[in-house]
Amino acid sequence: MTDITHVTVLGTGVLGSQIAFQTAYSGFAVTAYDISDEVLEKARQRFAGLADTYRVDGVAGAADGKAVAALDRVRYSADLADAVKDADLVIEAIPEILSLKQETYEKLGEVAPEKTIFATNSSTLLPSDLKDFTGRPEKFLALHFANQVWKYNTAEVMGTADTDPAVFDEIVAFAGEIGMVPIPIHKEKAGYVLNSLLVPFLNASYALAAGGYAEPKDIDNVWRIATGAPLGPLQITDIIGLTTPYNILSNAGPEAKPLADWLKANYIDQGKLGIATGHGFYDYQNTGE
Repeated sequence: MTDITHVTVLGTGVLGSQIAFQTAYSGFAVTAYDISDEVLEKARQRFAGLADTYRVDGVAGAADGKAVAALDRVRYSADLADAVKDADLVIEAIPEILSLKQETYEKLGEVAPEKTIFATNSSTLLPSDLKDFTGRPEKFLALHFANQVWKYNTAEVMGTADTDPAVFDEIVAFAGEIGMVPIPIHKEKAGYVLNSLLVPFLNASYALAAGGYAEPKDIDNVWRIATGAPLGPLQITDIIGLTTPYNILSNAGPEAKPLADWLKANYIDQGKLGIATGHGFYDYQNTGE
């Protein structure tokens, strides 16, 4: 057992909400932080939707009241100092924009208790890109989750040269306590294990679609048929949400800019952000695909 009892999650987007709800579902007191009460109201709806999803997907205990009980263990705050005042652990799940994360950690380091461990859920950035902004590099590391955490329950744990080994071990143990399979990563690697495999795969599918080589449904079809995989890359992207790959591509250098621009013009600017908005590469409102 760890000494962690209170967890704050910064960011209530698709994955931030999942991390917070799964943590509450596992019995922890959780504070969900975001930038405004308006955003948090949407988060409340997202959390209620997750409770329904847990029941529909047959997560153990969800139909017996555990999902509803998890909602009662979440409080909401748009004040950073208030959100972290009792936190043993802060999990940051804000957009994949380096400057935004750095600024957030500077503010966080000023208001969080000395005891608090900081963990980034960044999918592509190295913890070393952020550690000097935290004010506590020995208590900072990465804890990366896969989307749909109740089903795809990996948690990659990656520290820096400055991370206290005891802190690393505590976060590995915490990941197990919230129902994840911990994946310790022994040295820093951009993209960790999951996204070192996944991001090039997804980017290849975007390049095929953007270049007009094949329609999205056919790109997915060939992958599913030829490999036996349950989902194609563009279906996976709709689950993740298009904002995350767009942010990654936008910050990946000039060679990635054409794909970022294509996603923005054809999907982001049209409100086609994935399943969460009812439309991404597929139209879920009209077809259910």
